[in-house]
Amino acid sequence: MAEPIDCLLQPNQVVQLGAATPGVLEAIDVDRGAIVRRGQVVARLAADVERANLQLVQNKASQTGDVQAAERSREFARRELIRTNRLIAENFVSKAAADKAETESQVSEDRLQQAVERRKQAEYEARLAQVQVERKQIRASISGIVTDRFLSVGEYVEDKPILRIVETNPLRVEVVVPAQAIGKIQPGDSAIVMPEVGVVREASAKVTVVDRVLEPASNTFRVRLALPNPDLKIPAGSRCRIDFGLDLKAPSSANVSAPKPSPVAPPQAPTGLRPVSVTPGSGIAPAFAQGIRRASAQ
Repeated sequence: MAEPIDCLLQPNQVVQLGAATPGVLEAIDVDRGAIVRRGQVVARLAADVERANLQLVQNKASQTGDVQAAERSREFARRELIRTNRLIAENFVSKAAADKAETESQVSEDRLQQAVERRKQAEYEARLAQVQVERKQIRASISGIVTDRFLSVGEYVEDKPILRIVETNPLRVEVVVPAQAIGKIQPGDSAIVMPEVGVVREASAKVTVVDRVLEPASNTFRVRLALPNPDLKIPAGSRCRIDFGLDLKAPSSANVSAPKPSPVAPPQAPTGLRPVSVTPGSGIAPAFAQGIRRASAQ
């Protein structure tokens, strides 16, 4: 018959959320007990300088005048080179004039390339400034519940955590199983979990980790399961009972019969010796010695 055993419900993850860069806390958008989603902004550092720099480089990246001017200069240089080549064919201009026109056309190409590269550089700077502003925003790295606030608005943040967030969907079920179940529980198996508190009476969990090493002191091993908790109705930190569908009772010593001792035959007298009756004061030592000499003679 299956026998439920004790287990413990724990958060799947516990994260102490900090900032990527040092700074002064400008705002904390959530409080203890709030439910947050991964990627949600939960706090912000002061970023006035970073935002101003972002506007500056974005404005520079959006300017197209240099590129347009370089394109017009290139087109003019190309037309001038075409006209010069025609005049050379008709012997109206010298080869020096043709060389000058060709050089100006090439220079105009280089100027256009430089203008394009400067614009790309401005776009890269705008992306960098955007990242710097984003790093002043603290986002939740997991979905879960805020359990602690460690700092307040106006405090300096460097290497201190700001919030603690626990992930409770799924929950992690930790259970210590007797050694007799080794090999009977495998990752992917299902089990019924019965929380001691909350509105959920029982739920199905899936085995994720099975230890392969026994604890010699207790003759047990540990198993971990994942328990879905989408509605957050099962509280983390509570105790539970779990049923793997196995008989995990230890064998009772009362049912094990001890082997009966084999009967021991009484010692036999040596062949050829006559029994000697012993009475107090009869002189047993001489009689015993005489009986041994008679047996040796035979």
